[in-house]
Amino acid sequence: MDVSIIIVSYNTKALLKQCLQSVFEKTQDIAFEVIVVDNSSHDGSPQMVREEFPEVTLVESENKGFGHANNEGAKYATGKYLFLLNPDTILLNNAVKILFDFIDSHPKVGICGGNLYDEKGNPSLSFVKINPFSIVGELLYLLRGSRKKQIGAYRPTSVACVTGADFFVRREVFQTVCGFDEEFFMYHEELDLTYRIKKKGYKSFNVPHAQIIHLVGKSSHPEQRIKWQNQSRKLYYKKKYNCFTILICNVIFLLTVLSRILIHGVAQNTVKQVAWKTILKNYIHN
Repeated sequence: MDVSIIIVSYNTKALLKQCLQSVFEKTQDIAFEVIVVDNSSHDGSPQMVREEFPEVTLVESENKGFGHANNEGAKYATGKYLFLLNPDTILLNNAVKILFDFIDSHPKVGICGGNLYDEKGNPSLSFVKINPFSIVGELLYLLRGSRKKQIGAYRPTSVACVTGADFFVRREVFQTVCGFDEEFFMYHEELDLTYRIKKKGYKSFNVPHAQIIHLVGKSSHPEQRIKWQNQSRKLYYKKKYNCFTILICNVIFLLTVLSRILIHGVAQNTVKQVAWKTILKNYIHN
């Protein structure tokens, strides 16, 4: 088996169906299997998979987070590589084969991912070139106010981390580092995993010819998403940095949030101002 595609789903029935249809329609000339890990959905997702995609291996799991579910799915995988794919994605081309061909011919590459686009075809966040959870990364966030949406250009490029929505990784390496750290319930666990894989001497690459739509945020509630993102940010800091570095990163991040609240207040952009206030409230209380 060449590739095991693992999709974690929680109440994403319609999105999951769309994702699975694209996988089976677009993936050709490669031996692959699909494993869906359902995190105790109550929207009929498991029944839909059983009835409409009988060739898929369905794993029903207690909802202990994204990382835990992927680790569970990996236990059933037989492929040389794992392709961890979000349910809110749609393959636009034979992305699985493109990513497989690249990583299989580059032994020092441990992780790769394709170019992501939103539903209108605009570039989405496909990778980061600088670790966002570092002093430099936080300073860039302060200056920009958002993570720069980057897609690859014409050739594969070495990056700091590819987005977790389409995370193609060597199964042997994934197992060597014990998979995802399950303390991360959701968000930023791929950054932690990438960090540990890079310590083993492997690189992370963006492969631009693999093209995928990512319906960002459609699989989680906005306020819950903010809570998980903030919790994971703090956990990543705690695991990687000393107290002084954590303090500096937190100060820069809070300056970013406060500056955006002020800017959007002056511009009378109530929607964005409220969003940033929600981030601040959640960060302080969690």
